[in-house]
Amino acid sequence: MSCLAAALLALGVGFILAITRATLGPTPFDRVLAVNTVGTLAVLAISVYGFFDGRPAFLDIALLYALINFIGTIAILKYFRFGTLGDHALPNSDEDGA
Repeated sequence: MSCLAAALLALGVGFILAITRATLGPTPFDRVLAVNTVGTLAVLAISVYGFFDGRPAFLDIALLYALINFIGTIAILKYFRFGTLGDHALPNSDEDGA
């Protein structure tokens, strides 16, 4: 078995485990963490394929995907916590004239 096949097989097992956790996770935060793990495994798969295919440009694509994955995870967690992606500041009770 070649090194590429072994690496992609290991990543595939990780994908299966992460998707299982995403579907069976007891809390929404477990599901978000599992989806983030799937994104990280996708970055690793792109990197491994780019390395074995001899295309270093794939590493740039993997880095961009990792940044998008990180920003998306932070946005989803902010939405779960505050219920909005906009301004979440609470109004001051001092400003209402009391």
